[in-house]
Amino acid sequence: MTTTVYARVESPLGELLLVGEATAGGSCGVRLRSLSVPGQKGGVAVQDGWRYAPEAFTDVVRQLEAYFAGRSTRFDVPLAEGVGTEFQRRVWAVLESIPYGSTVSYGEVAARVGASGAGVRAVGTAIGRNPLLVVRPCHRVIGADGALRGYAGGLERKKLLLGIEGGAGRSES
Repeated sequence: MTTTVYARVESPLGELLLVGEATAGGSCGVRLRSLSVPGQKGGVAVQDGWRYAPEAFTDVVRQLEAYFAGRSTRFDVPLAEGVGTEFQRRVWAVLESIPYGSTVSYGEVAARVGASGAGVRAVGTAIGRNPLLVVRPCHRVIGADGALRGYAGGLERKKLLLGIEGGAGRSES
């Protein structure tokens, strides 16, 4: 049986809401289900029955602090399974493969999942529904012209994240 737990953490992006699944009696920590920011389009809100448990997120917080300080380029946290549709999970897997400090276009993501034409719009929608901002780097996806577009946490936050990574203009080839 799992319990939904959450914590709030301060960051350069503002307060982050971390939500995860903890296994009753388990000692393996938490599986992260959501990381959202205030005012995020489609963001999560704390629900009745969730337990406030900041201690469950110690490792996640440590990794976030290292990332924001420029000391870490990747995340290694257990993620909740079964979140999203099959198509969304394919798109999110592409996001996870984009190297730190690099950017790709929405069209490149669409090509990697085998979507073409109108499929680019569906890819954009799937990226917009990414429940794990920062950890699953949707901020690394930009317009084909290099412009910053479509970040559920707001374009200022996207710009800040790309600035941390030094990749505000580098395209992966």
